[in-house]
Amino acid sequence: MTQTAGNTPWGASYRMIAAEKWRRKSGLMGRAATRALVEFARVQSGMQVLDLASGTGEPAISVASLVGPGGSVIGIDLNGGPLEIAAARASERNLANLRFQTGDAQALPFADASFDLITSRLGVMFFDDSGRALREAHRVLKPEGRAAFLVWGPVEQPYFQSTVALVYKQVGGPRLLPASANLFRFAASGSLPGELQAAGFRTVQEESRTVPWAWEGPPEEMWEYFREVSAPFRPLLDSVPPSKAAALERDVLAAIGRFYDGERVNLSATFLLVGAQK
Repeated sequence: MTQTAGNTPWGASYRMIAAEKWRRKSGLMGRAATRALVEFARVQSGMQVLDLASGTGEPAISVASLVGPGGSVIGIDLNGGPLEIAAARASERNLANLRFQTGDAQALPFADASFDLITSRLGVMFFDDSGRALREAHRVLKPEGRAAFLVWGPVEQPYFQSTVALVYKQVGGPRLLPASANLFRFAASGSLPGELQAAGFRTVQEESRTVPWAWEGPPEEMWEYFREVSAPFRPLLDSVPPSKAAALERDVLAAIGRFYDGERVNLSATFLLVGAQK
């Protein structure tokens, strides 16, 4: 495999095209995970909320629908491209209490004690300096404010065993390359709670949650989606020799196919939900 899709170089612009192409089905696949985080965060009407690493808009969009007109939500991300998709999604839902802006979680452009709640879905593990980002989150929270994060659980789960594990089998070498290892940075129980406590948080909670992670379509389409949008695994995918590409695709489609019911690929995903109070 090479760093192309068709004749388009794989990079930021291509990821944006892929994100827009798959946004509806990707949103459906991640809906249960978003719902789990929103419930865990205990969102209330009137809250002022900050969502870190918002990407294409969740959970900020779901949270904005719950805080109501008396509340507000700001979603930030270093990359402005996905935020354009997020803003369009918010506009489609007429969410006047939600806005998105580029920003660095490690240097938040907000005053102390500005927010009641901070959320992040599958984002905190990618911060270069997670300790600094969590200290910033602590700073901008109001007294008694809450932070709630959702991160990936172990790599040993159906979604990754049916895709990534089979790539490793073909290419050999390190089980996790540096870029993909970040995805599982807080997969070990106690790792993110430890960082939150070091950043000054208290009353830290952690729980494991397994939720549906279903793709609305055939295995071939899900594998195409995975290859196009899974940036952390891009170096690994690119390391597959052309001579092994057909065998890899055959193995992946057979593995994913075991979960296909003729309409959707019924996988599950395991996450850690971690919350803390200022």
